[in-house]
Amino acid sequence: MTWSIIARDAQTGAFGVLCASRALAVGAVVPYGAGRTGAIATQAFANPFFGVDGLRMLREGCSSQDIVGALVAADEGRDHRQVHVIDRTGSAACHTGSACIAWSGSVSAPDVSVAGNMLAGPQVVEATLDAYLAASALDFDERLIVAMEAGECEGGDSRGRQSCAIRIWSDAPFASFDLRVDDHAEPLKELRRLWRLAHQGYAPFQAALPSRAKPAGVTDRDAVYRMCAEYAEAWNARHPE
Repeated sequence: MTWSIIARDAQTGAFGVLCASRALAVGAVVPYGAGRTGAIATQAFANPFFGVDGLRMLREGCSSQDIVGALVAADEGRDHRQVHVIDRTGSAACHTGSACIAWSGSVSAPDVSVAGNMLAGPQVVEATLDAYLAASALDFDERLIVAMEAGECEGGDSRGRQSCAIRIWSDAPFASFDLRVDDHAEPLKELRRLWRLAHQGYAPFQAALPSRAKPAGVTDRDAVYRMCAEYAEAWNARHPE
């Protein structure tokens, strides 16, 4: 009842998931990931333990193929599940259960996977992947959005649209970019509006948060304000409305 793109940004090593659905709050269920680790999307009759256990296996260094195989083998509801995983090397694997409602399936390329169920047709995942591959000049977050917009133009979820979410993990186990649209008539359009708003303060503020390299982060309030303002000015120059 959802489709999603998961990817590894080859330039920065970040991992991301963008998912959309004709269901409330898709971002609360589907996306899992961690910096320097990998990303997972669990959907159809989603199994949250695919995210929890899959992340543990990713941290242990297991491959995406081994993880999907192990998760599916241990789940008696496997025929109703869809899950895809991308590991720290950028290798992807997917399972689409035989009971998932048509159209259901997936496509992938190095560093990226697209999977969905109850879609308008295979053109949805194909257009999503093609758009992502063609947009290599864009920043990672916008590249994911452009990809999903292309899939939406091909019909997206066959039931309609309601929610979407984007999560990106850079170095840390927590997301460095995390936006959700839980209920909206045009969720991807609303996500794009929030994406632009996020780059006015939320996105640059992440650089001030504590990190393993800088445990205290940046605590000089005026310095943070200046940093955010300079970032927003430069970003807006590159992304005119």
